[in-house]
Amino acid sequence: MKFIVNSQLFAKQLTSISGVLTNNNTVPIINCFHFKLEGNTLTVRTTDLETTLVSKIEVETGRNDENNEIAVPSKLLLDILKLMDDAPLNFSSDPKTFSIEISSGDGKYSLAGNNPEAFPKMPSKENTSSVVLPASALTNAISKTIFAASTDEMRQQMSGIFCELTPDGATFVATDAHKLVRYRRTDVLAEESTNFILPRKPMTLVKNILGSRKEDCEVLMEYNNTNVFFSFENFFIICRLVDGKYPNYEAAIPKNNPNKLTIDRVAFLNTLRRVGLFASQSTHQIRLSLNQEELMTSAEDLEFANDAHEKIPCSYDGEPMEIGFNAKFLTEMILNLDTEHVLMEMSIPNRAGIIFPINDEGEHKNEDILMLVMPVMLAN
Repeated sequence: MKFIVNSQLFAKQLTSISGVLTNNNTVPIINCFHFKLEGNTLTVRTTDLETTLVSKIEVETGRNDENNEIAVPSKLLLDILKLMDDAPLNFSSDPKTFSIEISSGDGKYSLAGNNPEAFPKMPSKENTSSVVLPASALTNAISKTIFAASTDEMRQQMSGIFCELTPDGATFVATDAHKLVRYRRTDVLAEESTNFILPRKPMTLVKNILGSRKEDCEVLMEYNNTNVFFSFENFFIICRLVDGKYPNYEAAIPKNNPNKLTIDRVAFLNTLRRVGLFASQSTHQIRLSLNQEELMTSAEDLEFANDAHEKIPCSYDGEPMEIGFNAKFLTEMILNLDTEHVLMEMSIPNRAGIIFPINDEGEHKNEDILMLVMPVMLAN
C-alpha cells in the first residue's frame, strides 16, 4: 500500500475519529487504526467494540499492492503527525511483514503495523429502518439533553439519550432522576413509530464531529434492534444501543403549574453563578424567593459562615413562594438554553420546576424544549 497525503489534513481527519480509542484496552488490535486503500480513497476505521467510527480520506497517487489493508498503531501515528509541518506525507506498508514507513521532507520514520485480519469486523446493517435529519437538529438534540443523562453505571438505561421516532416528529430525552430534558423536533419524521436508547459516549463523538462542520448537512440515521448507524459526508458512525426499557419520563412532569416566572436568561444565569459560589459544597442548595416584581436569590454555607443574597427584576404570576434548587443543576439548564428570556413554571415547593425557553416568533419553530429540575428541601 502506498499513498501521498497532506500531513495536516491527515492529522485532522484521524484526530476526529480517535475519540473512540481508550488507553485501557485489553485487546491490543483496537489500539490501531484500520487502513483500507481503494483507488485514491483511504478508508480509516476505529472501534472500541461498542462504537465504530469510519472516515474516508482522499489521497494522491494511491497504489494498491496485493494487500490493500493494514492496522496502524494509533497513538504513535497521531503523535508524529501532530509534530509535522504542513507538507506532503508519503505512506507505504509491506503486506508481508506489516512494516510501515512514513516520510515527509527530510524525515523518515518506521513503525511496526499489525495484521488487519485481526481487526474487528463491521456490524452488519440488517433489517434497518431509516430517517434523514439536518445535522444541526441532531447536534442540538444531543447538546441540549446529554448533560442530563445519568452517570451511574448501575442505571444503564438512564445513562444514554432516549430517542422516540414517530410519523409526527422525534423526541429526545435524558434524565438522572434529579433533572430531565425533553427535546422535540417536528421536522424529523419517521415512517413508523419506534424508540431506543442512544449511548452517551458515541453521542458525544457524533456531536463533536458534526459541531466541527462549517456548513449544515443531512444525516442519514439507520437503526435496527441492536445498532444505530449515522452517515454524513465522509463519516460513518456505528454504535450499539443500550439494552433495557427507559423509565416513563412523562409521569415525572407535573401538569398543573400555576406559578409562572418570566426572567432574562443571561441575568438569571449570572446571578445563579455568583450566588451559587456561596452555597454549601455538599448540597449546592440555592433559595428562590418569588414575588410579582423581583426574584430574591440566596445561598448560605453554615460550615464556613458564607452567605449571599441578590435581587433581580422579573415578571411573576402566582402566589408568593420560596423554593430550593441545586444551583449546579439549575445553572446547567439555563446555560444550555439560548433564548433571551426563559419561563419557569412551579406549583408547590416540594414539586419539580419546569423551564421553557421563550422563543422569538419564527425562531426555533421546529423545536420544543422542556427542562425539569427537582427541588431540594429548604431548612427553616
